[in-house]
Amino acid sequence: MFGNILSIVVFIILLLGLYIMAKKHVSFSKRVFTSLIVGIVFGLILNYIFMPSELKMTNEAFNIVGRGYVSLIKMIAMPLVMISILAAIVNIQDTKTAGKYAGFIITSLLSTAAIASIVSIIVTLAYKLNAASILGGTREIEAGQKFLSRVSVATQSISDKVVSFIPQNPFLDMTGARPTSIIAVVVFSAFLGTAILGIKRKKTDSAKIVIDLINALSDVILRLVTLVLRLTPYGVLALITKVVATSSYEEIYKLLKFVLASYTALIIMYIIHILIVVLLGLSPIVYIKKSISALIFAFTSRTSAGTIPLTISSQEDMGVDKGISNMAATFGASIGQNGCAAIYPTMLALMIAPVVGIDVYNLAFLVKVVVVVVISSLGVAGVGGGATFAAIIVLSTLGLPVELAGLLISVEPLIDMGRTALNVNDSILAGVISARLLNKLNKEKYYNKTVE
Repeated sequence: MFGNILSIVVFIILLLGLYIMAKKHVSFSKRVFTSLIVGIVFGLILNYIFMPSELKMTNEAFNIVGRGYVSLIKMIAMPLVMISILAAIVNIQDTKTAGKYAGFIITSLLSTAAIASIVSIIVTLAYKLNAASILGGTREIEAGQKFLSRVSVATQSISDKVVSFIPQNPFLDMTGARPTSIIAVVVFSAFLGTAILGIKRKKTDSAKIVIDLINALSDVILRLVTLVLRLTPYGVLALITKVVATSSYEEIYKLLKFVLASYTALIIMYIIHILIVVLLGLSPIVYIKKSISALIFAFTSRTSAGTIPLTISSQEDMGVDKGISNMAATFGASIGQNGCAAIYPTMLALMIAPVVGIDVYNLAFLVKVVVVVVISSLGVAGVGGGATFAAIIVLSTLGLPVELAGLLISVEPLIDMGRTALNVNDSILAGVISARLLNKLNKEKYYNKTVE
């Protein structure tokens, strides 16, 4: 009991420290980075002193701050997506332009997903990963059986996936009830925005009232986003401290080779993202500085969808057109995720293939894996568990035993942190690429220092 009380007191002191930093006008990105480092150190100390079961009371405190912040982020995500897309379209005054934006963004997301899958193949073969060496744990077997029960839900035809993007009930999708709810809301908002543009010529007064209302709501939502995002350092501190304090390092050590291989692939793909920024003629240092806060939150919260407000904010700080930034953030939360929908299922497929007698050096098999991964990356939920959903789709499509995906359940949270950060970076990159190629990137704003 005393240990829990002392831990909570220290946690409160650390939160107060972050508050003082804010009062002294320390930059937002520095406060977020500080909360990450301090949280890791604090979590390691707690992990060393206490067993996870002894931190029940302390974890409740972490949950109030950490999960509470994630809930606030999710609260503003859907209204932000809908109003932002509407505002972008009604102010564009050209629906063809919106279609062009979407085309560039989706092409970028799927292209980088293909590259990520190829990177994963190279890394998996280099590390010589094989599922046969880690078969048999009770927890893994139980997880595998659970995955089997989800196969019928995950295995959809391409037509089913496309149709799932269309909202039969937009109000239901606004609650985030389906894996593709975010894209469905984007589709509904796009149709609604187009309809508003359509009455501009015939009913100018009516259109003006609606457009003014949308722009006013956009201002209110953006102010709400600002208020919530100010809490990011506190949320990051709580989330990362809990993860580090409650992780089982014995289980991580057993699967250390897979963890290292996963992060090797993730880091290589991140470097490729940065090289793309260089090829676009932009400063990679500026890009990293302006995206780091979103990546840190994604890393600690493990939700691409929940990070949408930060993903949009990062792009707009870089001078990306508002319409493009909103589309890139929302599409990127469900399409072409480089970490969860490309690297992870590719690595699993190549690990499991030898178990059923498939030659992983067969070029036809490797090409098939990349194609299946890219197609399957359409409509993967950008929340915790999205990678498992993607893995089920890929493994079942390739005819591989889905239950073996449970082999890695012990280190799943640790790897998911890096995967989610890469997903978010891919969304930001898609926006930057599209804006740059469409001449919708304000280079002056890109290079200006962000006002904190």
